[in-house]
Amino acid sequence: STMEETDREAVATAVQRVAGMLQRPDQLDKVEQYRRREARKKASVEARLKAAIQSQLDGVRTGLSQLHNALNDVKDIQQSLIDVNKDWRQSINTIENLKDVKDAVVQHSQLAAAVENLKNIFSVPEIVRETHDLIERGELLQAHRKLMDLECSRDNLMYEQYRMDSKNTHDMNLIHTYFGNMQKLSEELAKQLWMVVQRSLVTVRRDPTLLVSVVRIIDREEKIDRRMLDRKKQTGFIPPGRPKKWKEKMFNILDRTVSTRIEGTQADTRESDKMWLVRHLEIIRKYVLDDLLVAKTLLDQCFPPNYDIFNKLLNMYHQALSTRMQELAAEDLEANEIVSLLTWVLNTYKSTEMMGNSELSPEVDVNSLDALISQNVVDQLLSKYMSTLTSNIIGWLRKALETDKKDWIKETEPEADQDGYYQTTLPAIVFQMFEQNLQVAAQINEDLKTKVLLLCLQQMNSFLTRYKDEAQLYKEEHLKNRQYPQCYVQYMIAVINNCQTFKESIISLKRKYLKLEMEDTLSSSHASMDATLDIIAKEGCSSLLDEVFMDLEPHLNELMTKKWLMGCNAVGTICVTVEDYFNDFSKIKKPYKKTMTIEAHRRVVVEYIRAIMLKRISFKNAEERKEGAERMIKEAEQFRFLFKKLAAGSGEDTEGLCDIIEAIAEVIKLTDPSLLYLEVSTLVSKYPDIRDDHIAALLTVRGDASRDMKQTIIETLDQGPSQPNPNYVPIFKEITVPTLTVPKLLK
Repeated sequence: STMEETDREAVATAVQRVAGMLQRPDQLDKVEQYRRREARKKASVEARLKAAIQSQLDGVRTGLSQLHNALNDVKDIQQSLIDVNKDWRQSINTIENLKDVKDAVVQHSQLAAAVENLKNIFSVPEIVRETHDLIERGELLQAHRKLMDLECSRDNLMYEQYRMDSKNTHDMNLIHTYFGNMQKLSEELAKQLWMVVQRSLVTVRRDPTLLVSVVRIIDREEKIDRRMLDRKKQTGFIPPGRPKKWKEKMFNILDRTVSTRIEGTQADTRESDKMWLVRHLEIIRKYVLDDLLVAKTLLDQCFPPNYDIFNKLLNMYHQALSTRMQELAAEDLEANEIVSLLTWVLNTYKSTEMMGNSELSPEVDVNSLDALISQNVVDQLLSKYMSTLTSNIIGWLRKALETDKKDWIKETEPEADQDGYYQTTLPAIVFQMFEQNLQVAAQINEDLKTKVLLLCLQQMNSFLTRYKDEAQLYKEEHLKNRQYPQCYVQYMIAVINNCQTFKESIISLKRKYLKLEMEDTLSSSHASMDATLDIIAKEGCSSLLDEVFMDLEPHLNELMTKKWLMGCNAVGTICVTVEDYFNDFSKIKKPYKKTMTIEAHRRVVVEYIRAIMLKRISFKNAEERKEGAERMIKEAEQFRFLFKKLAAGSGEDTEGLCDIIEAIAEVIKLTDPSLLYLEVSTLVSKYPDIRDDHIAALLTVRGDASRDMKQTIIETLDQGPSQPNPNYVPIFKEITVPTLTVPKLLK
């Protein structure tokens, strides 16, 4: 049916094609032509079909013949397998009988090894002797080569024995004993190697080849060790004395050598040399730097890179130094020794003088080096230093003051500075000591420097209080006997000047050693020191003025007496004495001298007015009053002249003081008693601290005012207004007026 369908489709298609060809009448002429063309096409298609079918048939034929051959082959193989199986079953029994051959093979290999080693075995004693001689002569590489041969013979024999019968210890021991001397040789050689290793830093300079040989020997032994350990993993056998671990031993010896080198640098003890520690540390620094430079430039080249010899040595030195520094820190160190140690550990070690040396970089990086001693130990040392320093400073200050006090009683004047001001060495000694300790502390770090500065100033504070007490005692002793000490005035001046020097030194010390942000922590103690110094200077000045007025006392006692009125020269003597003292006082430094001059001027005027108020004289008449008043005015002028001279150049204005004497003189001089009230009220308005008893005394000295008159004037005065000079410092309140007592009346 399929064929029929195909026929039908073919006919239909043909009809369609013919219809397509014959659509126009003129195409009918070409029918023959079309028929021929179609016949050609058909013939070509048929030829192609035939060819295709032919090749298919050829392929099938070939395939069939190959399948046939394969079948024959399979049959042959099957037959062969049957034959093999038969043979194998027959030969099982024969294999059982081959064990003897196997044993013979093992024995043969052992005997072969023995034969191989025979010449060595017989010549062992000879080789041992030769090797020994080579070691004696220092020909270490040859010696090692022979030793390796010997060990190789022994190890091979033992290995063969082990393979044959690992439980037979008797034969093993036999071999071991026969090669017994070889172990001693190995030890002798090792001893030579370790001697070279110990002195490697010297050897590398004198005989680098020797060191290279030693390193090569050690490296060979390392390789043998590794080989033996690998074989042990596979077979369980390892020869006696292995692994030798000579590389590890070499590093241990280097480590011990480094430790010994560092410990051995302490040549002195404190008993034999106060500078023992500084010396010790300096030798260590030098040795370590030299050694590391040699290690880097020469030693490094004698070792294989994987030994990392320079870094290993660097670590050894660091460890040994750390141990040594901890030992030193644990000793009972003095303050200066603590500083030497800490400066070395914290600064020198990493500085360019040591590990930071440019020739050691980049291998040595100071930033990655650990600290030699822990922060905890550093803190302990610092606190010990501070407490030792505290007691030292207290001791030094006490001693300095004692020494200074001895000077105060000398019979020679104190030294003067370049400007001629008296001084003693005390401030210089104290601040030199502070400076030294601060410079030392600054070597360690900022923090310690600040602590030491605070300590110095704190001790200075208490020292100044003692200085004040000593100056007070000095004055009291002198008052018991004014002839002694001979140079009391000059040394008291020196004490006063020292106060100024101390002030300046404190400021410069702070400026030099204290950071600005720390200023506040010290302001109160600074203020307190300044205050103490001002008190010492003030008390010193006032004790010097006491000296002056003790000498003036007899002359002051002559004022306002009959003798005075008759024309004695008390004021002249007073002026000469004051001027004489002020020649010495010119050696007092500016700020204090200025105060002294003002104070002296004031006290002279006070004493003069006190003499008036003592009522030692009462003028009899106008003539005497005039004479007395004129004397007073003249003497006020003398005082004015004197103090102008003394205050020269200091810009003092103390004119006003002498004016008081003149104002009093005017009251006494007044001839018209009716104007007395007016004159007195003028006086009171100028000097409002004048009390009633002062006016009563003044009127008594005038000698012409009755009791009632005094009463009236005083009562009326109370209502008067006052107009004092704004610069006026009350002077009358210091002056007491004696009240009339019975003995006075009896005179």
